[in-house]
Amino acid sequence: MDTRSHSANEDQLKSIQQLIQTTKFNDAITQSKQLQKQTTDQQLQIELWYLIAVAQRYAKTIPAALSSINALLKLDETHSRANQEQGFIYLALDEPALAKISFEKAVKLNPSLVASWQALIHLYRDAKQQDNVQKAANQLEKLKKLPPALLAVTELMHEGKLLKAEQICRHFLQDNKRHIDGMCLLAEIGVELKIYDDAEFLLASALELAPNHINARSQYLNLLIRLGKYKVAEQQVEKLLAIQPDNLSFKVAKASALTGLGKIEQAIILFEQAVEQNDQVAGFQLQLGHALKTKGDIKKAITAYQKAYQLNPSYGDAFWSLANTKTYRFSDEEIAQMQTQQNNKALALTDKVQLHFATGKAFEDREDYNQAFQAYQEGNKLQHAHSGFDITKVEQQVAEQIKYCTAELFESRGTLGLNLPDPIFIVGLPRAGSTLLEQILASHSQVDGTMELHNILGLASRLRGRSHSQSDQEAQYPKNLNEINPEYFKRFGQQFIDETQVYREKAPLFIDKMPNNFLHIGLIRLILPNAKIIDARRSPMACCFSGFKQLFAEGQDFSYDLEDMGRYYQAYLKLMAHWDDVLPDYVLKVNHEDVVDDLETQVRRMLDFCGLEFEQSCVDFHKTKRNIKTPSSEQVRQPIYKSATEQWRHFEPYLTPLKKVLNIE
Repeated sequence: MDTRSHSANEDQLKSIQQLIQTTKFNDAITQSKQLQKQTTDQQLQIELWYLIAVAQRYAKTIPAALSSINALLKLDETHSRANQEQGFIYLALDEPALAKISFEKAVKLNPSLVASWQALIHLYRDAKQQDNVQKAANQLEKLKKLPPALLAVTELMHEGKLLKAEQICRHFLQDNKRHIDGMCLLAEIGVELKIYDDAEFLLASALELAPNHINARSQYLNLLIRLGKYKVAEQQVEKLLAIQPDNLSFKVAKASALTGLGKIEQAIILFEQAVEQNDQVAGFQLQLGHALKTKGDIKKAITAYQKAYQLNPSYGDAFWSLANTKTYRFSDEEIAQMQTQQNNKALALTDKVQLHFATGKAFEDREDYNQAFQAYQEGNKLQHAHSGFDITKVEQQVAEQIKYCTAELFESRGTLGLNLPDPIFIVGLPRAGSTLLEQILASHSQVDGTMELHNILGLASRLRGRSHSQSDQEAQYPKNLNEINPEYFKRFGQQFIDETQVYREKAPLFIDKMPNNFLHIGLIRLILPNAKIIDARRSPMACCFSGFKQLFAEGQDFSYDLEDMGRYYQAYLKLMAHWDDVLPDYVLKVNHEDVVDDLETQVRRMLDFCGLEFEQSCVDFHKTKRNIKTPSSEQVRQPIYKSATEQWRHFEPYLTPLKKVLNIE
């Protein structure tokens, strides 16, 4: 729909609303029905059915109103206001039991619907459900305390209208600069829109203004865990536990932070305590499973994941976590359960996506490649549509790195950084074998393995600047690498060393295996000129298809579409070739296939590059006991296996869009 017809529709809807407000119900119904005949746009049809139903109820033609609202709910059963309207229609038909179901569904979809809570209080009171009366009254009181603008913001957020919600919230905060609930809501919108920098800044500012605001601190804590800032998260959760020592969700958050910091034994104890206190929460079982998997106790992890789906049969994350062990095999009953749950229309998108990916893995393990691909494809399609990812933005980032990170830049500013040799960066694409290279190097007595650290990405994000209104213009970074104060480079290097200290043990060198750092090799070279960088490379089809069938916890949105995946791989090759041009011998390329074919030669190459003596433990890497947090954790606890290198060929008939982009015949 173009902008003009969209605004014409908006005007027509407003004029129908005006007719309802001035009690001209029949005119409103007639106009709505005329407009329905003229449009094929489903969203507009939904809006019109809603207005027709409201007008019919006010006009006291109740059976017609019920028929209209049911027509709407057939098009979109998750429309919260339509469920609310259905509740009012059932009240008019003197059907309180049905009305209660409709209102309950409405507030489940959108907890900020005041009228539904008010109706539920009366219905619960009549049904003598005192506990529910109290819960509804508490929620209503909370909503009534919100200024009208923020109440509108929460409604829009629950309806998925995030940009409109952001606009109103920002406008409200211009006049109420220190309104903590407003700041928290804007931060929540920021997290949904993945503008994490803004969200973090808002919540930190809110806590400076109101240090005792538990909701703001709890939100800040969850965001820090999501961003991998576990040390700060641990400090925040201690403050919350000092106020509420028995709060179970804070204890679980502490365990998550400890898991992130590699303190797995302590985390497992806390998760087990939480499960002991309340063994009916599927999420607690799931997180316990993750910690056990990281430790390498796969048998107990599987039991925890199974308990999670037994408690919540539609819990996609529990099924996907089982699939993501890479070694678990689903039973017929489990596959049937996953397929049944996928068809549950009320299921949240996240669960649906996870169930499709898990089903794909189940069929692949049974060598039913057609069904496996259909399941992977469906999961990817849903995830891609939800993420709104645009591959051209990555291609633009690559073009900007090539444009500004020139040989001249490194010549003039290449000696300004911190001269420590501590970090070894392993970069590349996800599923390219980086966990294997990390396990090999971390088996050396002089090297600590850590995890995918977010610090370089965070620094690049800060250098890019806070404004996100520059979508069509060039960002400040990397252009500003030529302009910023020369003293900053050493400071940034020191900051990286200080912030990552918490993930290290006693070895002089440590690994950061965040694959996306390949975009920022120029920045790394400027702040840490003596760092070592290893490019984990894998053949294009194997790498891209392995990414396509992996559901990532966060980021890597390029992997949910075959064409995007191929274009991302090509952009990566282009940028790596540029780094080789302007920074000769700074990056060591290690091909996964070469490691599989001749392990010892590649181990010696990497150790030489890092200035390390050969140690046999690096060849016997699978014997090394350490915590591993990536999907390949079980594979790298086994000796090298060659079976996966050609796995993609089973799916070749379905991969034409990928082959086309990669120029493979």
